[in-house]
Amino acid sequence: MQATVGDRLHVRGSVVGQPERTGEIVEVRGAGGEPPYLVRFEDDHTALVFPGPDTVIEHPRTKKRKGSARG
Repeated sequence: MQATVGDRLHVRGSVVGQPERTGEIVEVRGAGGEPPYLVRFEDDHTALVFPGPDTVIEHPRTKKRKGSARG
């Protein structure tokens, strides 16, 4: 699992009825984008996260650059 600062981390609830938690990765502490990650969750709680199998990382879409005119 690899991430960069600004990616979104989603942790699915491991118990029925437990909500998904979502946060922004504010620091990557592992080499080459590997865990652990410092994550700021939606409730402003910040935690060091070692993601498990119930975790998904969403990479924000990069803005496409306008193509140059070809002639």
